[in-house]
Amino acid sequence: MPSKAKILIVEDQYIEASNLELILLHAGYQVCDIARSVAAALKIIGSEKPDMVLVDIQLQGRLTGIDLAQMLSQKNIAFIFISANSRQQILDAAKMTRPYGFLLKPFREKDILIALDVALYTHMQDRELKLKNKVPVDPLQKASAGSNIVGDSKAVLLLLSNIKIVSQSEVAVLILGESGTGKELIAQNIHKQSRRSAKSFITVNCAALPGNLIESELFGHEKGAFTDASVARIGKFEQANGGTIFLDEIGEIPLETQAKFLRVLQEKEIEIVGGKTKKVDVRILAATNRNLIEEMASGRFRADLYYRLNVFPIISPALRCRADDIPLLADHFVKKYSTHEGKNITGIDNQVVELLQRYQWPGNIRELENVIYRAVILCSGNKISYIDLEAQPGGSSSTSGRSRNIIDVEKEHILSVLKECDWKVYGPGGAAEILGMKVPTLNSRMKKLGIKKFGLKKNNKPYKD
Repeated sequence: MPSKAKILIVEDQYIEASNLELILLHAGYQVCDIARSVAAALKIIGSEKPDMVLVDIQLQGRLTGIDLAQMLSQKNIAFIFISANSRQQILDAAKMTRPYGFLLKPFREKDILIALDVALYTHMQDRELKLKNKVPVDPLQKASAGSNIVGDSKAVLLLLSNIKIVSQSEVAVLILGESGTGKELIAQNIHKQSRRSAKSFITVNCAALPGNLIESELFGHEKGAFTDASVARIGKFEQANGGTIFLDEIGEIPLETQAKFLRVLQEKEIEIVGGKTKKVDVRILAATNRNLIEEMASGRFRADLYYRLNVFPIISPALRCRADDIPLLADHFVKKYSTHEGKNITGIDNQVVELLQRYQWPGNIRELENVIYRAVILCSGNKISYIDLEAQPGGSSSTSGRSRNIIDVEKEHILSVLKECDWKVYGPGGAAEILGMKVPTLNSRMKKLGIKKFGLKKNNKPYKD
């Protein structure tokens, strides 16, 4: 790929552009030209048709590198930002253009070469995926084969398709997303669909590793390597030999340990504490909920490690971005926990499902699972007719207006049931029975929601208290 790839440099600083050109030529790339403005870059692109564009944000003329990036996206030309500007506003604007990389100046020669290697590979994968998507197939049937990820929204179908593609490769995968979105489940699915599926899958929570024992936990140690090392220990990487290691919360690893991770990725070997280096055959999957571009800009995460891990990034979508999947997920958790609790719960009331879909789910799927589990425990009938979202961190009365609307929906739901029962709270056919709640629980909820027990007659005229 490097010997054939044609690169356009868009940089208004002559010395920096010339140095960059020398690096690329020495590495076997073709440099079709150097442009110092957006207008000049567009003219060159029209005649040379580069495979990749390295673009600075600040350029000569009125238009910036971000303006050029938007045009490149429309032309389906891959690009990498190179900039000395680390302001958050600029980083956010650049990220919106979906670049294949972002390098902060000054960068090392190997940083730009790694970034180019990764970007060209990822762009090739994207083009292949687009070609496959033109073939008329059943996307759900094809993508979900062999997967235990629940959902059929567009976001999930894209996720499943990416899992299927990358599982057949040996490249490192960086899984990005908020906490509770199921990043470990994605990693498990990549392993299960890979050629390593019969071997070990080792999970490491990097955030939970004690600072003074990180290297021992990951790479192992020899007897006597340090105080209290009374016996030799096999590290997580060696335990995963032949299989897959999943490094959750990779952004929490200190810089000195990041350098040793890089060695594993590049050389396929570990350095045992107090011992020698040892070759390992392990595939690395990593995940984080941090913004690693910001971490690199602040010097807390190595750029070379980021670009080695970020060969094939996968986004784990937030639950609020896939609300169409909530009925399927809720039903899945009802079946799971009703069996666990020995209950025969057949489903969830439609009004409750609508309430779940309106909620913002700051804790994502993990929060939904906990809510359903609690509802199953509290349910006394064969259908869940009530769920207490006010007990959730995002559902209290001190939350935003959007969250308060959820409470309004819950209040309306209870009121509608009470009106149907002619405000009969307990006994056969009463609101408590219909809602699947105990009478004291219903009375407590009515009090919290400001529903007076005898607030309205059936004809909507007020009762006298």
